[in-house]
Amino acid sequence: MKSKQVVVRREMARGSYMSSTSIGNVRYGECQKNHAASIGGYAVDGCREFMASGEEGTNRALVCAACGCHRNFHRKEVEAEVVFNQEYLASQGSPC
Repeated sequence: MKSKQVVVRREMARGSYMSSTSIGNVRYGECQKNHAASIGGYAVDGCREFMASGEEGTNRALVCAACGCHRNFHRKEVEAEVVFNQEYLASQGSPC
């Protein structure tokens, strides 16, 4: 399951506002749910990657088709790229 995430941040830096944009792909890896926690042990089911059970925007999209666990039990991997405002970089003497 891939989705794009765009975040615009504004931060105060040296008396002027700096703006940047983060663009990243979110992927959910192996399931980390401990199925033996109730008896004091540790056992995972071996699910290697989250696969949504339903269409995007439905409740079933948050349940894994392979193991039946909620998406929150799967390790979240984010590939991010941060793009800074060129005007801010120029005012700071950056070589960009």
